[in-house]
Amino acid sequence: MKLILVLMVAMLSGCAVQIGEGSVVRPDRKGEARPAGQVGDAGTAAYKLAPVSLAADDAQLNGVSASGDGNALTVLYFGGNGFHLDEHGDHVLAAVGPCRADVVMIDYRGYGRSTGVPTIATMKADALREFDLVNARVPGRVIVHGQSLGSFIAAYVAQQRPAVRGLILESTTTNARDWANNMLPWYAWPFVRVEVSESLKGIDNVVAASGFAGPALVLEGSDDKVTPPRLARQVYDALPTQSKRMVMVPDAGHNGVLSSAAVQPAYCEFVQQLAAR
Repeated sequence: MKLILVLMVAMLSGCAVQIGEGSVVRPDRKGEARPAGQVGDAGTAAYKLAPVSLAADDAQLNGVSASGDGNALTVLYFGGNGFHLDEHGDHVLAAVGPCRADVVMIDYRGYGRSTGVPTIATMKADALREFDLVNARVPGRVIVHGQSLGSFIAAYVAQQRPAVRGLILESTTTNARDWANNMLPWYAWPFVRVEVSESLKGIDNVVAASGFAGPALVLEGSDDKVTPPRLARQVYDALPTQSKRMVMVPDAGHNGVLSSAAVQPAYCEFVQQLAAR
């Protein structure tokens, strides 16, 4: 909503609008109250929960590991720019649980349980630390899954770490410039020039996806207005592997993909195929 207002003001004034990290990285504000409760409150019969913690420079990253008996693989999950483990974690566990995979979720620095100040650079570095921690426990058996902003993080990890078993991109897009232009109505195009900060120019899912040769699953809502299907398709097309699949979820928006009944069979099939390799 903030970005839309900025773009509208820019359109009326006929000028350029600068898109910086503050448009996509939104840590907790000091004194901001989060909803009560914590992950596990909704019931996680399929999982046993244990805390996960690691130090990263001047931050302490905290999350949970959810494990189940006989699970062969672990999903390392990266949420969107509003993701909080204790607010949204049960939703992820409910979706992944039937697929017989463990799950690790860690709040971004500056979010929820984690301390520190997030930037794109620190989030990428933190994600590599988190992958290395999980992969050390279950070598070669980690799937990285990213939703929205987290899709950039997950794709980056997959590009940088050959040990990634599989990649899941949910509600993904190409880059920050395309995302911002998509939020701008067509009639404003002649009047507004979108300029992206240097730190955001360095994240490009088409480039990252093209650098991952392993199996991949792309999940996209047909009614996603934030990261529209045509941009998600570009990311899918960039994946060089033949072991890839894109699932278009009917009538789903940006945040309604993982909970759709249409997704779970494809998700579980992907996990089971990777477990059998």
